This record gives sequence, structure tokens and C-alpha cells, in this order.
Amino acid sequence: MIHDQIKVFPKTSTGISGLDEITNGGFPKNRPVLICGSAGCGKTLFAMQFLVKGILEENEPGVFMSFEETSADLSQNVRSLGFDLEELKKQKKLKVDHVRIERSEIEETGEYDLEALFIRLNYAIDSIGAKRVVLDTVESLFTGMENSVWLRSEIRRLFQWLKDKGVTAIITGERGEGSLTRHGLEEYVSDCVILLDFRIIDQIATRRLRIVKYRGSTHGTNEYPFLIDEDGISVLPVTSLKLDYKSPSELISFNLPAIDNLFAKRGIYKGSSTLITGTAGTAKTILASYFALASCHRKEPVLYFSFEESPEQLIRNLLTIGLDLRSQVNDNLLHIHSSRPSLQGLEMHLLTLHKLMAEFKPKTVIIDPISSLITVGNSSEVRAMLVRLMDMLKVNEVNALFTSLTQNKENFYSDTTVEAVSSLADNWIDLSNVNEQNKWQRNILIIKARGMGHFNGQKKFLIADSGFQLVEK
Repeated sequence: MIHDQIKVFPKTSTGISGLDEITNGGFPKNRPVLICGSAGCGKTLFAMQFLVKGILEENEPGVFMSFEETSADLSQNVRSLGFDLEELKKQKKLKVDHVRIERSEIEETGEYDLEALFIRLNYAIDSIGAKRVVLDTVESLFTGMENSVWLRSEIRRLFQWLKDKGVTAIITGERGEGSLTRHGLEEYVSDCVILLDFRIIDQIATRRLRIVKYRGSTHGTNEYPFLIDEDGISVLPVTSLKLDYKSPSELISFNLPAIDNLFAKRGIYKGSSTLITGTAGTAKTILASYFALASCHRKEPVLYFSFEESPEQLIRNLLTIGLDLRSQVNDNLLHIHSSRPSLQGLEMHLLTLHKLMAEFKPKTVIIDPISSLITVGNSSEVRAMLVRLMDMLKVNEVNALFTSLTQNKENFYSDTTVEAVSSLADNWIDLSNVNEQNKWQRNILIIKARGMGHFNGQKKFLIADSGFQLVEK
């Protein structure tokens, strides 16, 4: 469907990870695109990445005309993203032009227009054969001109001129009070308008993107979180997916025969999701680590998200029971990513996972524990995030394991995170501590296993120096 649409409606790659999927192929080719948003939302970086990636990946030279920042400032600001503007300028692939707007230096007389700007922009485009153009931010012209009616007419002419010139252009604009931009630029860009938003919720910053309109093309209509890091801008395209992913019949092991044998088929299905619940000290992380090692032994990479322990602490603690994770890390089979949940919002955690999956290409993903996420979102938000996460993992046939700390020993169904994810998980293992004769006894119970039978009773187990052991009666 996407390929047929591109033939009728030519598009050009955005150069921004995830955005081409949302736009069904990229921006409209040879047409203007409006990027609007409040200060600090990433408009300039968004536009610059579009240019730089176009040069490096599509061999399409670009012109960046700035009405605010100088060429030197722009080069310095984007160097941290790995964009070497000076080198691209030397190669005659990029032209950066700073147009200074000073009200005191502008005199409006008679039939005054933006013809000088047209000539300047035309020269920049022709000098390097540019296919992509950025105007950042053209609204600065309004601060220098008093006759807004005249200026609107000139800007309308500018947008039409860009279209006739045959370039794909990005125009940035500041968010207005009652409109998308302060001066209503969206009225003149009928092809594609994208809104960027930077918001603070419960002291946690989140950036989001929404395609307001995209004439002649289907596109995602939801809000999508995006991240700015050392690799540039990445957009998370996954919001909700159809239930049309594959369901492999192949079995995988926990690396523990005692656990595998609790399932009728002596293991769990490949690509399934497993939830391990339990109160503090019931060995949830230990079972998760066995699962990780089992994947490593199959030479399948593992991505381990730890919200409570640093990689060094996790490795040290597991060595005491004979589980050696360091060698797997050294062999690049295991990647441990540790961070506090409060470091960023739920969507940003999901986006970070999405990026790491694209980079590391794991076959197994472990999140330990998902209950920590409740500190940065309510139950419905956590559930929505986990639905998207599980869908993403299933589409990629990734083995997923989540641990969750439960607080209510008598009724774990009332626990917020268990309520949010238990119905979504394919397998559910509950661990518990019971005081028997003044000693704490650990128990394991398989609550559910979709598509196969399982042992229905509780089994006692202990954690010894040699690791996990079932207690035989």
C-alpha cells in the first residue's frame, strides 16, 4: 500500500528514525512542510537533521537559511549530534545563510517586497544544486515589518516559489496562542503540518510529535514521543498494533530443568511474554537472570533493563550463586541498561528501549521490575505503555520477561502493576515467601501458561550457593 501511494504521491525520506513509518514514506517531495512548536521543542534540530541526513543518505544537497542563529552558532550547536556542518560546506553539499532581521534597518516604502530574499535564496539553491531547503524561522520577518497584510502576501508567494523551484522545504514557526503558529503560517502550507510539543508532567520532561495534516496521504494521527540524544532525533512510531503477529511453536528453556518441567511441554513458547511477580526477596531477579543466561547459551543477544541495580551490582550479586553475567557482557551477548524510572517519562523509556532494540537486535528482553514504572505514571498509563511494548516485542518475535514487585501478599490481583499487565502476559509465575516454623520458605506457582498445560500446585524452592533448587518432599 505504501509503495503504491508513493508512486502517485512522491515522497522524500525525512532522515529521522521512525518518522518515515508514521508518514507512510516521508515528507511530500518538492513541497513545503511546516514544523511548529514552542521554544525548546527541537524545531531547529529537526530541520537540520532533515538536511544533513538528506546529504549523507540521499545525496541531496541542502540550504539552511537562518533568521536567528549565525552559521558559526549552528555548526557548534549540532556538533554534539555528530553533524559536521563545516565539512559539508567545504564539500559544496550544504549552504548555510544567516539573514539578519533588524527593524531599525528596514524601511518599508511603496511596492517594497521580499524580492531580495528570493534572489538570495535562489542563488544559494543554484550554487550547490540543492534539493532540500530549511527556513528557520521565517516568522522572524514579522518582527521587522509592520505591514503584516503585505508580509502575509509575500510569504504566500515565497511558499509557492519554493514549490515551483522543485525543492522539499521545511519552514519552522513558533507556537501561537489560538493558532498553531503566532502568525498563522499554517494557512499557507496546505500540504503537511507537523506540531512539536515539549511538556513537563510531574516534573518529568516529554517531547511529542503530531501530524496535524498531510494532504493526499494517509498518516499516523496520534501523538508520538520523540527523543533528542547524541544520535539526533528519534520518533517512536508504535502506538497500537493489530493482533496479526506470528506465534512460533518452538520451545525455549529457562536454563533450569526444575522450572521447565513445571510446564507440560518442558519449556515456554519462543516469542512469548512472561510475568514474574512476588514480594521483596522472593528471587525474581535471579529467575530473570537464569532466563537471560539461557538466551546467551543459545547465542541469542539479551537486552536487560534494570531499574533498581547498576550493571556492576547486578553482576556481583549473581556471582554469589554461580551465575556469571560478566562473561556474557564481554562476549556482547548481554547488554545491561540501568536507569532510575524517574529519569524520564514512560514514553521515553519505551523510546529508549525501541532505540536499543534497533541497535543491539536482541532476541530476549528483560525488564526488572516493571513495578518501578508506576512512580512515573498511573495504572492506565503504565498499562498503555506495556501494551505498546508487548506488541512491539511480539512483532519482532522477542522473548520477553517482566518482573513485578507486589505489595499485597494476600491478594496480588489488587496490585496496580499486576492488574495492568497480568492479562497481557502469556505466562505468569508467582513467587512468595511463607513463614514456616520461624523460617521463611520460598514458593513458586505457575498461575497461567497460554497454549499449554502446567503444574497447578505450589513448589517449594531455595536459593543456595549453587543457585536455584526445588525442595523435594
